[in-house]
Amino acid sequence: MGEHYYSKSPQASSAPKQWRAEIRNKVFSFTTDAGVFSKGSIDEGSKLLAETFKEPTIGGDLLEIGCGYGPIALSIASDFPERLVHMVDVNERALALSRTNAQQNKITNVQIYESSGVNQVQSNDFAAIITNPPIRAGKRTVFSFYDGAYAKLASGGELWVVIQKKQGAPSTVDHLKKLFGNVDTVAKKKGYFILVAKKD
Repeated sequence: MGEHYYSKSPQASSAPKQWRAEIRNKVFSFTTDAGVFSKGSIDEGSKLLAETFKEPTIGGDLLEIGCGYGPIALSIASDFPERLVHMVDVNERALALSRTNAQQNKITNVQIYESSGVNQVQSNDFAAIITNPPIRAGKRTVFSFYDGAYAKLASGGELWVVIQKKQGAPSTVDHLKKLFGNVDTVAKKKGYFILVAKKD
């Protein structure tokens, strides 16, 4: 089995590239590299999730599980500078790129660190958790993201997920309903679903 973007230490030869993208009505400059998810441009699901996200009504930090090189979390952090946004990933190269991209876009309200799912996340009272889960890692890993997010959310906190219908949206909806007791589809575009579940 070949390595994937959710490998801890990608072996693909480094070949950094830079490009720009408009997200949430702002233009960002991103450095990406081999061995990370969607290295050539922001994928449509991530962009839809970033642009659909609304600031939670409760106070507290935000968290992205599986941040990659950072387009979702950094665009959200830029819009809500008073919120601290935690960015975690298992991929060391992706984390290094996230730090680079935070610096080159002058975004300082972020904490970027390694974590497999939420295993290394200390806080248990996030106002919102965001994820574009690594579908290729398998349903067990994806569902562990959802279970971990539930444990890490404050009462009233929200989990925001993007997933394609063909990649398991119905089973994700079922799992979130059992876990949270509720789930809403707040956006649909080109087969992508944006799901929001709220913790009581």
